[in-house]
Amino acid sequence: MAKTHYLPLFVALLILTFCGSLFSQELRRVTYGGVSVDVVVDRPANYFVDVVIAFPGTVASDTEIVPAAMNIVARTKEITTRTDMMFVGVAYPQQGLLLGDGIREAEAALLWVKEKARKDLRRKVRKIFLIGHSQGGYMVTRLNTMHATNGVISNAPGPLNLVYRCGLEESGQIQPSAVCNLLRQTYGTTTANPAAYMARSLLNFTEGHRSDILFVQGLQDSPIQLFSWPTFKQQMTTCTTCQGRQFLDIAGGGHTSLFESPTAIAAYNEFINR
Repeated sequence: MAKTHYLPLFVALLILTFCGSLFSQELRRVTYGGVSVDVVVDRPANYFVDVVIAFPGTVASDTEIVPAAMNIVARTKEITTRTDMMFVGVAYPQQGLLLGDGIREAEAALLWVKEKARKDLRRKVRKIFLIGHSQGGYMVTRLNTMHATNGVISNAPGPLNLVYRCGLEESGQIQPSAVCNLLRQTYGTTTANPAAYMARSLLNFTEGHRSDILFVQGLQDSPIQLFSWPTFKQQMTTCTTCQGRQFLDIAGGGHTSLFESPTAIAAYNEFINR
């Protein structure tokens, strides 16, 4: 999962406060089922709205998760051709958590939009879409096995195979990461306990998808991502308990293809405008 550099938190909050006065954007702490999470909400003037709930990729620390949520809202808004959409960026926690544990907060944000947004935001929600990039793509793909929405867009979702990725770190072939270090501290090595690593890999979540899902993958992404991508596609394609699945491979595209490729942007807008 490639890391993106974000603005320092205090700068981001200053920008968000200023922009909120101009564009009805705000930072909220929302709670559902006893689980709280920060979200960035960008509201149009419309009362009737479709909503895109956006999940950013990996950050180095939780001081960066709000700026990351702001960034994914801005990038998603840029590629969306409609002007009547509401965007909700989810600052799901990452620091000190095992990969995947942030799904609690991710789910709480989705259920808050489904059940409480009308009262809290004074908007009537018609359709809900999920969009995620990198680890955010991992989150929305997992959420699609838990709750139905009107559709999911997953860009370069990962990590696909933690046994492979963390095994490379253990053998010294790639630099160590916080993700694999925490897993190793908890479960031991990939050789000693491969099942624990695979249980948190996205390859373990290729059944029971409840809504149509569009996957976008740049074919010039990292070798670690592309190593397991054909296997992931095959498992999703052969799923017998899934709703519709679309795969868009972008030749020459990198990790952020959804936000840069005209072909991917057109496919995204077609998907949410069906």
